[in-house]
Parts: sequence; structure tokens; C-alpha cells
Amino acid sequence: MEPLPIPCPAGLVPDATGIDAFNAAYRQAKQQEAVFVAVERQGPRWTARADTLTAGRHHTVGDNTYDAIRTAVICLIRSREIRPDSSAGPVYFVLYDIDNEPRARELAAALHAAVYGNLAPLTRTMPQAP
Repeated sequence: MEPLPIPCPAGLVPDATGIDAFNAAYRQAKQQEAVFVAVERQGPRWTARADTLTAGRHHTVGDNTYDAIRTAVICLIRSREIRPDSSAGPVYFVLYDIDNEPRARELAAALHAAVYGNLAPLTRTMPQAP
């Protein structure tokens, strides 16, 4: 399989629903020394994940980037778009209880771009204040 582009378009984010699909996607990211990114269906809801451990020691998330991701996760929690037990890193990011697959893919792609230093997609995905 080809490595995911950076940033990864939402439509290319792997669906890691089920243990076999999850393990295959994680193994691929690890073999390619790339950030793992995926969505998973969990009942009627979706989860978006990004894990920088698969990228190896050479990949780091800078403090400013981490702060921006953490702020985005807090914003999503406060807007009740994701569950409060979602994780904002510092190396593993998971957003639980997303309404639908397109939104999960959008958020996963934005996380993927962010951990590679491109915060623009993450900024665009944030809920707008009423």
C-alpha cells in the first residue's frame, strides 16, 4: 500500500472498524514510519484516531502544535461534538462519539495534518460560535 499523503484527504483516511482492519492500518503506518490515522464505527457513532508513535523517534509534535490540538479537542468537547473522555495527546489523539462518518473523516484528516504541523485543516473543522 502507498503511504497516505500529507495532509491526508478525508476520503483516504482508513476505516479501521474491527480488530483486523485496525491492526492492518496500524501495522501499515508503523512499517512506513508514518503517523497512524483512522476512523472506526462504534455502534451508531464514529471515532477518529491519530497516533504519532508509529512515526518513530524522528517525528515530534511541537509545543505550539500540541497546544492548538488540545485547544481544538476542548472546543469539540464543549460543543458536545465529542465525548469528554476523548484524548488530546500528547502522542495519541482520539475523538469519541462523532455523529457520522464524514465528520469523523474530516476530524481525523485534520488531526493528521496537525501532527505534521499544518494547523489550517484543524482550524477549519472547529464549530463556529453561535
